[in-house]
Amino acid sequence: LEMWHIEPEQGKYETLYEQLKKDKEELEMKYQDRAEVRIWEAKIAALQAEKNQQSRAKKEKEAQKEYEEKHKKILEDSKRNHEKAFCFLRKSMARTHEKNAKEEVKTQEHMERRIQAVLSLKTSLTSNREKLQALQAWNKAKALETEKQEMKMREAILAEGGNVAKEIFLHKQLLKHEKEKQAFREQQKSRKIEIVSQILREKASIPKQRKSQYCAKAIKGGCKPEDSFLWRMKTWQYIEKACKHSAGASAASSAGERTASVGEIPAEIPHNVRSESGKDEEERDKILVQPEFPGLWSQECDLHKIPQEEMDLNQLATWVVKKGISKKKMKEFPTGIFHTQIVSCREHKGCAFYSKPSCIHFKDFDVGQAYKKKIVLINASYSVNCCRLVGISEWLKDFISVHFDPPGKMSPGMSCEVVVTFKPMINETLEGEVLFMAQTGSFAVPLKCTAKRCILALDKELIDFGSHVVGETISQTISLTNSGALGTRFR
Repeated sequence: LEMWHIEPEQGKYETLYEQLKKDKEELEMKYQDRAEVRIWEAKIAALQAEKNQQSRAKKEKEAQKEYEEKHKKILEDSKRNHEKAFCFLRKSMARTHEKNAKEEVKTQEHMERRIQAVLSLKTSLTSNREKLQALQAWNKAKALETEKQEMKMREAILAEGGNVAKEIFLHKQLLKHEKEKQAFREQQKSRKIEIVSQILREKASIPKQRKSQYCAKAIKGGCKPEDSFLWRMKTWQYIEKACKHSAGASAASSAGERTASVGEIPAEIPHNVRSESGKDEEERDKILVQPEFPGLWSQECDLHKIPQEEMDLNQLATWVVKKGISKKKMKEFPTGIFHTQIVSCREHKGCAFYSKPSCIHFKDFDVGQAYKKKIVLINASYSVNCCRLVGISEWLKDFISVHFDPPGKMSPGMSCEVVVTFKPMINETLEGEVLFMAQTGSFAVPLKCTAKRCILALDKELIDFGSHVVGETISQTISLTNSGALGTRFR
């Protein structure tokens, strides 16, 4: 009975045992598969680590190689730069040595010139001293001789019973007149030499310009060049005749005046002499009122009798005279013809335009930057006016540019704008003006460019501690302020 019970139980356990055995086999298979997977993963990880290590080693080798190449390149560059620097240094040293040698030669030559100048000055001083002594001795002898002559003249006049003071005064006036005449002759001679030299220079330098000017003037005048040439020749002949006539008349008048002053003076007082000299001056003034040269229509001239050389010189002389007259006119009227404005019986005086602001001031500028300022020109005259830009000061043309579109005619009170651009190249204070031209005259707007600077100022001019007791301590604070745009150190 027990065996019978055991057998079914054993059958149950056999199935369980078989199931357990299967489970064990499956578990072992799972463990084995898992172990194989782990081994495979470990192999893959080892291979990956080996690859990483190889790539790391390769990168390190490449980096080392690149570093070596860079280091080699740097060494080559430094060597090459060192060679260049050494070559440049050698050249600069050679230049400095050459410059120093030239400066030494220049200083030596300068010293030699100074020594020669001092020696020549010394010799000239000694020679001038000798000449001065000789001149002083000659002047003394001449003064003694004049005194002797004056004494003889006094004695002769006293022996004749004449007025000594008057005769001596007349004699001195005559000598003075002779000196003035001699000086005038020398001056006239020098002026003639200057005119002839100027004529010769003009003849040698600008024959083509002269021909072109003659042709242009003939075309403008509506006549042929030959006619203008003939008229110029005729003018020059009249000028020569008038100069000769005026020179002869002046010589005759001066001789007549001298004879009259010597022989026909009343014998009362020297006041008559002054009155006669005053009359002579009045006569000269009256003569000067007359025209210096007669008109072309007052005389006649035969142009065929003038030689060719004289005609060329005359032609040059007329050209020089006309050129001088045109230069004088240009100096008198450098900016053209100006019109005065009279409105309601009132004449406008002063500047026709005024600007806002009155001064163009660029403050605290930096070199290399560009600054712009706009000003307004207002018509302050009584009627319609217009203006144009003439230019700026010569020393500001490299730094200042002005943009101005002329608006045309402007009514009183109307305004126009001007833009001034400043591009500083140097760190210096500059001053100048912008020039304009209006119908009533020229005017200028001042321009100033102020560089950065430090302006230190104290808040107190006087430190006053007032009254205090002996042993008392009083303190006051002083503020130092830099109101400029440039920083500075102080102590």
